[in-house]
Amino acid sequence: MATRAPDRLAAVPPDRPVRPRRRRHRHLVHQLDVKGSPYAYVAPFFLLFSAFGLFPLAYTAWVSLHEWTLLSDEQTFVGLDNFRTLLADDYFWNATFNTLSIGVLSTAPQLLLAIWLAHLLNRPLRAQTFFRITLLLPNVTSVVAVVVIFSQLFGRDFGMINWMLSLFGVGGVAWNEGVMTSHAAISVMIMWRWTGYNALIFLAAMQAVPRELYEAATIDGANGFTQLRKITIPMIRPTIVFVVITSTIGAMQILAEPLLFGSYSVSGGPDRQYQTLSLFIYENFTKLDFGYASAISWMMFVFIVLVAGVNYLLTRRAKGALT
Repeated sequence: MATRAPDRLAAVPPDRPVRPRRRRHRHLVHQLDVKGSPYAYVAPFFLLFSAFGLFPLAYTAWVSLHEWTLLSDEQTFVGLDNFRTLLADDYFWNATFNTLSIGVLSTAPQLLLAIWLAHLLNRPLRAQTFFRITLLLPNVTSVVAVVVIFSQLFGRDFGMINWMLSLFGVGGVAWNEGVMTSHAAISVMIMWRWTGYNALIFLAAMQAVPRELYEAATIDGANGFTQLRKITIPMIRPTIVFVVITSTIGAMQILAEPLLFGSYSVSGGPDRQYQTLSLFIYENFTKLDFGYASAISWMMFVFIVLVAGVNYLLTRRAKGALT
């Protein structure tokens, strides 16, 4: 009687090594996962940024080289004529001055106040959560409501600000008629909205500073201001640089506050005393002059890059003075 041949599969030992081809395949998959997965994770951002950031930017540059208006079916290529006209436009330089003036008046005090508030909240206090939420409330408030309320406060005849000034013998100030007065009023609105938001960003950075540094400084007799200047500010320097740059970009794009402060006037007052670059762009868009408005947009983009770069260099250079 013939005996049954032994099963070859059963004869294979269970700890048989993986074939070289399969091993290479797994190694390739592992390397692809390690090196390629980070790019796959960030790919959605770059796709969205390309669709809604780079493409509009490039298309705006193309439109700025044309005499592009909805009143005509033809868009004539004019090269750099829009930019030449823009550089000779007094309204453009007036809007540039107003933007820089409002930006400086609103950004510099705002950042100093935000650091001071964050320093206070970084100490042990009762109801810390309540104070932190309170700082965020102005930022989540509708900008329309903010401007309406502050427009009443800065009213010439019945405004609370003028009433308080009258107690010191100062007559009624027409805040929306002068250049510097209107800039000051708009800057106060911006400061009220964004100071608390930036204070929370500084507070988050301060929470990461080792407490041992403050304890050692207290033992050495350093007061609160000295600790802020010698410990806190140098330790949160990267956050300060970030907030300075983002605040500068936001200041160069001011639109809602001057628009609503002037009762939806795109000219920024009768004498264009508080018309910003964004408002100037909006005015030309309402005139359906897309080519000229696109040229203004690109010039504003260049200004933002230059101002942000200067702020970055100044902030980095201030490192030596603070340490």
